[in-house]
Amino acid sequence: MRFWLEYLAVWLIAQTLRWLPRPVARAIGYGIGILLYWAHPRLRRVGLRNLELAFPEKSLDERKRILKGEYLSLGRLLSEVPKFPEYRLETVDRIAVYDGLENYIAARDRGKGVLFLTAHIGGWEIGSFVHSMHGHWLNIVVRDLDNPLLDRWVRQLRTQHGNKTHDKARYARGLLAAMKRGETVGALMDTNMTPPQGVFVNYFGVPACTAGGIARVAMHTGAAVLPAFTIWDEALGKYRIRFEPAIPTVLTGDDDVDAVTNTQNYTAAIEKIVRAYPDQWLWVHRRWKTRPQGEPSLY
Repeated sequence: MRFWLEYLAVWLIAQTLRWLPRPVARAIGYGIGILLYWAHPRLRRVGLRNLELAFPEKSLDERKRILKGEYLSLGRLLSEVPKFPEYRLETVDRIAVYDGLENYIAARDRGKGVLFLTAHIGGWEIGSFVHSMHGHWLNIVVRDLDNPLLDRWVRQLRTQHGNKTHDKARYARGLLAAMKRGETVGALMDTNMTPPQGVFVNYFGVPACTAGGIARVAMHTGAAVLPAFTIWDEALGKYRIRFEPAIPTVLTGDDDVDAVTNTQNYTAAIEKIVRAYPDQWLWVHRRWKTRPQGEPSLY
């Protein structure tokens, strides 16, 4: 019964946002974001602690401003996702535009597959959806939502234009197969992991357990690892789907060392974009939860 009630509540909110004019829906999304900011003190504490770790030089007021900006960013994204069924190719550039598409084309045309290095920043759901609308469908590695009804609905939204979703707990072999077929895979690489799937690299100068599988796949297949982020551009009043040049894969012959080196390079690319747009990243996730052996918890 709980799953049905959760699904019904989310569905009703989504349908309301879907049919409202975009400025009105966005204003409601902002309101929901601020409401969530005040309604979840535990997440607020996690966010402020993360900001303290990442930006020790900033004042408490500055960190609070960034954290509130994150919630506004989430509210903005929330207002757009229900409108996915209404997106049309001829008008979608009013919502999102490409920035660096030539970098994606160059990586794709190598024929060895493309690994999108991305993060929970800005409009990450919008980027993959709009990219598929332009005929560039991709495999999306996701975690199943706890509510199976919501999970099915969200997957339907994500896959309207050819995207395929795969549960990250069961996609290791499929990832290699996708690269052999020259396909594109999108993986969010900014979440806390645990060994042996995760390796410790520096993120904002603090060791963070980070997925090492993307590096090993790139090393094994020769796939291009392409930083891909969907950022809200306030001046444009829309999102920019930003593709940066592929990150060269380090190959010295020592696979274990190379996996850590490449993972560090990928994490540095994520840190760079988060530093540029700190109020658009998901600070409420306990990114530094897993600690090296013997270290105390940071939370």
